[in-house]
Amino acid sequence: MSRIFNLIYIVLLVVAAPWLIYRSWKTGKYRDGWGEKFLGRCPERVGRGECIWFHAVSVGEVRLLQPLVAELQRRRPDWDIVISSTTETGLAQARQLFPELLTFFAPLDFSWATRRAISRIRPTTLALVELELWPNLIRTAQESGARVCLLNGRLSVKSQRGYQRAKRWLGSTLARIDMVAVQTEEYAERFGTLGFPKPKLKVTGSIKYDNLETDRNHPKTSALRQLLRLTKGEVVWVAGSTMAGEESIILSVYRDLVAEGVELRLIMVPRHPERFDEVARMIEQNGMPMIRRSQLGDRPMPEQCQDAVILVDTLGELSAVWGLADLAFVGGSLLPGRGGQNMMEPAAFGASVYFGEHTSNFRDTVQLLMSRSAATIVADGDALSKAIQEDLKNKTERLLRGMRARELVMAQVGATSRTVVELERLMERAHGYN
Repeated sequence: MSRIFNLIYIVLLVVAAPWLIYRSWKTGKYRDGWGEKFLGRCPERVGRGECIWFHAVSVGEVRLLQPLVAELQRRRPDWDIVISSTTETGLAQARQLFPELLTFFAPLDFSWATRRAISRIRPTTLALVELELWPNLIRTAQESGARVCLLNGRLSVKSQRGYQRAKRWLGSTLARIDMVAVQTEEYAERFGTLGFPKPKLKVTGSIKYDNLETDRNHPKTSALRQLLRLTKGEVVWVAGSTMAGEESIILSVYRDLVAEGVELRLIMVPRHPERFDEVARMIEQNGMPMIRRSQLGDRPMPEQCQDAVILVDTLGELSAVWGLADLAFVGGSLLPGRGGQNMMEPAAFGASVYFGEHTSNFRDTVQLLMSRSAATIVADGDALSKAIQEDLKNKTERLLRGMRARELVMAQVGATSRTVVELERLMERAHGYN
């Protein structure tokens, strides 16, 4: 079966090669880590003790590991922890958050690459974050004697149907997974339809709630507030994780509001670093003063720039930026095809949160927020403008909505400790202790 998957991957790679080459030339992506990706030449782990290999596909999944790694290091300091990521931004985030850990590009799912990577890392447990099913990697890990698990698992109805259709090809892969820690009972039921027996399914909750900062006076947020000269009483609108097509809508809404005399500070944080320059040009073309976060370094923003749109063109600061927001628009949601971004981050700070109708990646989160009247869904720019104007007119309702959002987040915490308990049990089973 591994040869069949190798052949499928090679065909897909050949078909995608022109696009990959173009993207590499245009954006600089896909240039690093070829040895690790195609040949499995990841760094070799020196230690000989227990080891958990976390695989997190990109930035969001890497950040999800923060509370989990911290709790494991506290409870099991003798265990080695290594982290792989698929994307360049994900690996950069891992190296920033976990400088003391071994971090590397995950091997592509070719049998030769996974064999070499497994032999160099020698994991006791391979832990795949959310839903990363790579048949050759999973098979190689299990054949090496490692346990395999999925953490913070979620499965949409659409994905469930897709995996059910692919069970003929993925059945043996699913059978090799020893434990699936899922976010909700509903997800557990969906995983059950794929053939996972109940003993393998553990409802641990969502780790993302444990990873959320809720204190607006957190040192990083406080430092940004001083750096950007944000004063008490100013209303700050943060538009974060925005994607192509959304920035023009946001800037149009902001321009119209300012023209009507609304006092509002706008901070924009595009989702993808390669679009920072594009968004900067867009702001300038709209005739708006602008200052880029990267220009400031550690120096406070010049006083004469206090009316400027602030473009955060740095990595790893969005979480702290959300703590500045009175009003928070979460991108990837106004236009179809993106599926939304994590709206719980600004909700945790008690901001008045807006997002579009296209949030398929966060369907359960949206339902939870809306069931508590803790967020606002906007269909387009006009609806966004109206929602902002309403919040500016009715401060009490805005603050109550934010309070409901923050309380909702606080009520969800605890998944990290439950997940660590399941990992400890799995590690013990790997050595036949129980």
